[in-house]
Amino acid sequence: MTRGSVDRSPGFYDPAMETMAPEDRYHFLRRRLKETLQHAAKHAPNLTARLESAGLTLDQVAEPDDLFRLPPLRKRELPSLQKQVPPFGRLVAVPASALQRIFISPGPIYDPEGAGPDYWRMARAMFAAGFRRGDIVLNTFAYHLTPAGSMCDEGLAALGCVVAPMGGGNTETQVQVLRDVQATGYVGTPSFLHTILQRAEEAGITPLRDPSLEVAFVSGGMLPESLRSVMRQEYGVSVTQAYASADLGLMAYECHRRSGLHVAEDLILQIADPETGQPVADGMAGEVVVTTFNTVYPLIRFGTGDLSMLDPAPCGCGRSTPRLTRILGRADDVTKIRGMFVHPSQLDAVMAEVPGVTRHQLVVRRIGFEDDLTLRIETAGAPGDAVTRLESSLREAIKLRARVEVIPQGTLPQDAKKILDERTWE
Repeated sequence: MTRGSVDRSPGFYDPAMETMAPEDRYHFLRRRLKETLQHAAKHAPNLTARLESAGLTLDQVAEPDDLFRLPPLRKRELPSLQKQVPPFGRLVAVPASALQRIFISPGPIYDPEGAGPDYWRMARAMFAAGFRRGDIVLNTFAYHLTPAGSMCDEGLAALGCVVAPMGGGNTETQVQVLRDVQATGYVGTPSFLHTILQRAEEAGITPLRDPSLEVAFVSGGMLPESLRSVMRQEYGVSVTQAYASADLGLMAYECHRRSGLHVAEDLILQIADPETGQPVADGMAGEVVVTTFNTVYPLIRFGTGDLSMLDPAPCGCGRSTPRLTRILGRADDVTKIRGMFVHPSQLDAVMAEVPGVTRHQLVVRRIGFEDDLTLRIETAGAPGDAVTRLESSLREAIKLRARVEVIPQGTLPQDAKKILDERTWE
């Protein structure tokens, strides 16, 4: 397949849903909310407990705005809930034996995948990004433990794309496959796309002439406009991003105008005060809180911990849902790094296994277009083999690689953050 041979004209994957009139959408969301709440109350008992704790009945949550009466369920609560009632904390509405896959995120958190095509609802976002039937796509998201690889694989399959399940790393192999199969699409993090294209250039593949790559669908990392511009101008690749998670699947996605991320049509996304859970004023930033209509994993008022704003103004693309402006950062003490959530308690658990470490801090920086991690530690006495042990244990715990730096005792103040995020969110 040669560059420019595919019609990537803007359009809609599901025109009726994507362009639904606001009044019709309100009635659709109201009906689906009622159905989902009734289903969850019957088959996922955690919801009943939450309603009782809030002094609510199902009848008192009849409208989308009524959801603000129910305190959000936080992602950080999932490990303890699942530990109390394995494996899913009474949040899943089907038996484990009826699932298609079970994924494991750091925490650990067990994420279910139900049976059926495009379970995560990714196809519409990939269509909006320009992917079309017959595209050959490098999927560089991981296929093991966490669901990102499968999420995108199933969305691409629904579009009729051909997928090369590459997973992450092995840059030289990625470049070889890109060249040999004439891949037209890429799925993965923004920074890894840049790495692959740089390495391809070093291997003698001329940008804008030799590569077949035309479209990229990215998530799991920051996409600065400067990087998007480099991809377009220097490599001829159109880059579009989406907002998704292992818990909720697709939440929002860009159209061809790239003026924000359209809220997915089949869920309720609200912006709430991260401390009170109540709505914020129009145009104000707050936490993204989502209610899904997933009959397998019906998450109701799920607090993502991400900060953003909603833009209700009409978009020239014709889609009628409001848009998230961008992700502004985190509302809690969890930090998202290369698509993985890292909690201070995970660091504490690793440190507890290495004698002599008295204080620690994980520093996250942005070097070029890459996230860079350094674990700074203070030790009582000589560090011995602590550095080697920590590098291995930390990678096992958080699924990310970090350098370990030994610093003098007393360098870190007593109130120092366990995770210091020095990245700027564009």
